[in-house]
This record gives sequence, C-alpha cells and structure tokens, in this order.
Amino acid sequence: MSEQADYDVAIIGYGPTGVTAANLLGQRGLRVVVLERDADIYGRARAISTDEEVMRIWQSAGLSDALQRDMLPGGMVAFVDADGRPFVEVQPVSRGAGHPPQQFIYQPAVDMTLREGVSRFANVTVLTGHECLKVVPAGECAQVLAADLADDTFVRLTAQYVIAADGGSSGTRGQLGVGYQGRTYTERWVVIDTKVLSDWPGSSRLRFHCDPQRPTVDCPTPLGHHRWEFPVRDGEDEKYLVTHEAIWEMLRGQNITPDNVEILRSVVYSHHVRVADRWRVGRVFLAGDAAHAMPPWIGQGMASGVRDVANLCWKLAGVIAGELPDAALDSYQTEREPHVRETTKHAVFTGRMITERRPVVAAIRNHVMRLLARAPATRRWLVDNNWIPDAHYEAGLLAPDEHRARGWQLPQPIVATGDGDEQLLDDVLAGRWCVLAVTGVEHEQWAEAGVPTIRVVPRGARPTKEAVVDISGELTAWLTDRAVGAAVIRPDGFIYAAAEAGRPLPTPPATITPLKGSAHAR
Repeated sequence: MSEQADYDVAIIGYGPTGVTAANLLGQRGLRVVVLERDADIYGRARAISTDEEVMRIWQSAGLSDALQRDMLPGGMVAFVDADGRPFVEVQPVSRGAGHPPQQFIYQPAVDMTLREGVSRFANVTVLTGHECLKVVPAGECAQVLAADLADDTFVRLTAQYVIAADGGSSGTRGQLGVGYQGRTYTERWVVIDTKVLSDWPGSSRLRFHCDPQRPTVDCPTPLGHHRWEFPVRDGEDEKYLVTHEAIWEMLRGQNITPDNVEILRSVVYSHHVRVADRWRVGRVFLAGDAAHAMPPWIGQGMASGVRDVANLCWKLAGVIAGELPDAALDSYQTEREPHVRETTKHAVFTGRMITERRPVVAAIRNHVMRLLARAPATRRWLVDNNWIPDAHYEAGLLAPDEHRARGWQLPQPIVATGDGDEQLLDDVLAGRWCVLAVTGVEHEQWAEAGVPTIRVVPRGARPTKEAVVDISGELTAWLTDRAVGAAVIRPDGFIYAAAEAGRPLPTPPATITPLKGSAHAR
C-alpha cells in the first residue's frame, strides 16, 4: 500500500454533489482529496434543470457566470392532456435569490465546468479511477481505503472528515450500516436524450403530457439537446423500448420526425423515495443521493445534494479552523432533512398529477384544473405550494432567541457599494459571519468578536465602506416585513439571529468564534 498525506476532508464521489463540495472546501483553503470510481465524466444527462438557490450556491463558489453560459432559461411549464392541450400553465417566479428561477441544464456540461472550477485549487487532489473500499469513521481521524483501478494497487488515506456523495447505491452508506428507508416505485421509466436538428412547435417549453395511456415528460435542454421520458407499461419489454424503432413510435405520436431530432442514447431507470436513517456516523457525512432520493418531477434531486454540501461545508471549515465546536456538525441533518422531506412530498404530488392512469379521474382533473387555472391565484398557489419549498430552517445552528426572520435565507438583490460598484449581496458578504443592520440595534458583543457590520441604506443614500445601498428596495422591504432592525448572517446566507429596532441582538455563544478565517478566499 502507498501511504498518502493527511487531508482535512475526503470526498467520495465526484458527481454534482461531490464536485460542489470540492469547490466550496477548496475555496476555503482546506486540504481536500476526492475519490471517484469512474475515470471520466458520466456521459448521460440525468438532471435537466436547476433553480436560483442552487445557482446562488455556485455563485458563492465563483462559477455561476461560467455555468450560465451553457444553460437555457426556463419559461412557462405546461401540463397538457392526451390531445396536447394545456389544462394548467405555470411560470416559475423568482424568490429573490439573484438568478433566474429555473434553468435547463445539460449535466455533462455542468459537471465539466464544476470540475474545471476545482482545478483552481492546488489544495484539492482529485483521484479519478479510484474506488473507495472501506471507511472507518471513528478515532482522531477517519481512515479511508481505496483501490486504484488502473494498476490494481491500494491507497490508504486519512482525513479529519469524510463526505460520502457516492450516489443512491452508496457503498459507504452500506459499510456504515445506515438504513435507507422508503420505497422504490415498481414502474420503470425510459429516458431518451436527443440532438435537435430543427425546432418544432413547443420545442422550447417543458411539457408534462398527462395522458393516462402514456404519461410523458418533454423537456428542452441546452447545447442543442432535447429529452423525453415515458413509463414502461405492464407487459412491455424494456429492451425493446430503448430501441430506435420503439422510440420513434413514441416520438411520432408527438409529431416529432427524424428531421427534428437525432436519437443519442436511451436508458431505463426507477424512481425512488428514500431517506437515510442517519446522515452522520462519526466523522463521515452522507450527502446527495447517498442521504436521500426523490422522484425527478420538480427537478430537485441534484439540487438537494448541492444544498446539502452548501449547508455542510462551511461548518466543516469552521470546525477545522476552531471557529465552531464539533457538535455544530450535528445541525447538518437537523436543518436539511425537513426541507428534503418537504421537497420530496412536492415531487410526489406533482408526479401523481402527471401520471394519473384512470381516464375518468384524469378527465375530472383536466376540467377542474382548467377552471381553477383561470384565476392567477391558483397558478401562483401551484408554484408556491407544490413546486420548490422555500429555504428555511426551524431548528439547528441558530440563536435560541425566537424571531420571525431567524432561520430564513436572506434574499440577494444587487446593491451599490462604497467603491462605486454594483454587486450581488452575497459577493459583498463574502461567505463570512456578519451583522446586517437597517436601524440602530445594539450589537457591540458581535463587533467585539470581530464580526463586521454592514449597514443597509435606501436608494438615494450614499454608499460607504460600511454601508450598501439597496437599489431596488427589495432587501429593505423583506427585512421590514419581518421586523428586522439587525440580523446576524451565517456564512451560508441564513439568518442566525435577528432583533427588532431598539432591541439588542442575542449575544454570540461562547462556542462560536467567527473571526478565525470565516471569510473564504475568492
């Protein structure tokens, strides 16, 4: 066996979850090693969309602009009947995260850009073609044994912590004896990736064909691709359904011809609803599909994994730097699991609406939804209550003092800074603890702890080194609506504590020392 240097964090798996973690940890200067079984990027497009909160995370890694170049902004989402007539059309609405609310992606291109981002960091070692064989989570550091698949040798690594982002069939989760509760749907789905040769009516829209005979997802993806998904019906041969003959039979039913697309690849897969019993075992953390799996209906499988590591990585960096106690890492599952479960419920609800097989029930659905959709409030309800839940933590690494804003993610408008620039708010906050103040609120103890204060002033006021101008008024309105005179912002943009005007902020706990390097390098 060849002995390797110790690392701060070892990451198992180099899909979107693992590569995002590598960027976030590398950016904070940690010594990171990545183990990935495959020698190259997985060529099949799996995830097909992302949202503004995920783009905000990739922005914090300095990659949102590069990723944006290969994305396709989403528009109206249509639920159509068996004849192709819409019975509900909804438009995803921005929640103020500073990016488009929905964008279509081609995952191999996203993976490539994220991996190129990791190459910026000499402190991150990437070992592709290495399969993790064993993880020992206990002791002063975690022990990791991996096989180099190219030359049949073994590598033994040590790391303070391990992130297992090795997918739904996670070998690490199995080794640790962690249960993966839930269900796998018996119905299997065919996924078809195509190259667009010429456009057709509706080719730029995401459509859910809610046909009881053959529900189908019809989705544009960037870089000249288009994707379809449809279920395997009882008695059908999966091997036949992935042949060009079967695929063209389905596509011609939607008036798609060989003049429109070229079939690139097709595969059959299953939908899962599962959550791991524990997301932490000693020094090892499960993330992404290794921790949870959900149906793809609202495009949140990949997004949930990215959110996982955005929650976890700054805490790992804080613990390793001595800013946070190890117990702070227990808040990872406490904060993330409720949002994952709620998102999964939304995905299941949407899937049931799309895949209703009883013709009579489907006809009633179509009629009722058409009537309700005439009211803008109904369309808004579908987006707000049955799409992606707002980012919010009820419990976790938060001040004990109750406040309406505590645990919510701060919106991200463009603000004017003292040097004359206009920037997205997160670029000003720079991934560090800070106090955001609107009115005079006592926060001397946070200042004594070395936490900087940034004042928010209205449009027309003069920006300074310590004050930013809320150009649109969006941030001020959000804070005013929640009676925030000042708030303590965590490095991930969530509100740790808040106070009304004239009331002091809760004091910093003795276990948190935010000054020791909480701002990450850019």
